[in-house]
Amino acid sequence: MIERRQFLITGGALTLASLPLANLPAKAAQREIMQTTNTNSFWPNGARLVISISMQMEAGAQPESGAESPLPKIDLKFQDIAATKWYEYGFKEGVPRLLDMFDRRNVKVTSHMVGAAVEKHSALAKEIVQRGHEPSGHGQTWTQQYSMTPEQERKSYADSAATIERATGVRPVGFNAFWLRGTPQTLQILQELGYVYYIDDVSRDEPFLVNVRNKPFAVVPYTLHMNDIVNYEERYFSTDAYAADLKREFDVLYEEGAHRRRMMSVSAHDRIAGRPARMRVLEDFIQYAQSHADVTFMRKVDIANYAIASPRTIREGI
Repeated sequence: MIERRQFLITGGALTLASLPLANLPAKAAQREIMQTTNTNSFWPNGARLVISISMQMEAGAQPESGAESPLPKIDLKFQDIAATKWYEYGFKEGVPRLLDMFDRRNVKVTSHMVGAAVEKHSALAKEIVQRGHEPSGHGQTWTQQYSMTPEQERKSYADSAATIERATGVRPVGFNAFWLRGTPQTLQILQELGYVYYIDDVSRDEPFLVNVRNKPFAVVPYTLHMNDIVNYEERYFSTDAYAADLKREFDVLYEEGAHRRRMMSVSAHDRIAGRPARMRVLEDFIQYAQSHADVTFMRKVDIANYAIASPRTIREGI
């Protein structure tokens, strides 16, 4: 009897690709959808669901004009002072408020830091790490990686890692591209520079491994739908609407987590989720999740390391 998920885990995905799920017996097809195995093998300490929160530290890295904001756009030849002040909220109020909340709830997160923001606010970057959170690469400047040459891309990621390490004492091993858009060379460059995972592949609700130069490279999926910048600034969700979405997402993944490895990702940007009402939405969600048995919050570096070591991790092309 062939089980597609087991083939993915052991590296047989290409073999199974020639056997459509529709041609499998009904019971085998059902097992493809939901694997019934004890949850102790899915996550550390028998956790049923892992939640990972991303906190973007970006304020101060944005350009003087043309950066995304709730304000009407102006001619790029003029400095957008109002948008700059909107971004400044991130390091003046947003990150400090979020850090205090994470302490109250005893949650550790991954902070994706733009190198230029770290250079301007190195004490804040250091505080983030001193309070137990993970620093992760987010490029050196506010620049789209997808249009970079390989040389430019390599320099950006190397400079970013060096900047973060100087400020925090910790060299990042995770990466998040500007709006998730890298290049065909991104993973190879990251691997060569010592990174071990990235988050820009949102194709699964669990971590997995991909083949980069015949070596495993971890993917710890990010999110675009449990994302404050998308829901508040692009889709104009109210706090109540976003709160409801967070809980419904959790409920489904928690249910599925009884039978297969599940991970929920949540995104919080310094100047957006750090606003008072929005911070409270995130805190209320954390309390809701913590009220359920066997739910744990993990930093992405810890998820990546666990996924690399676990024989149950899906492997694509390996």
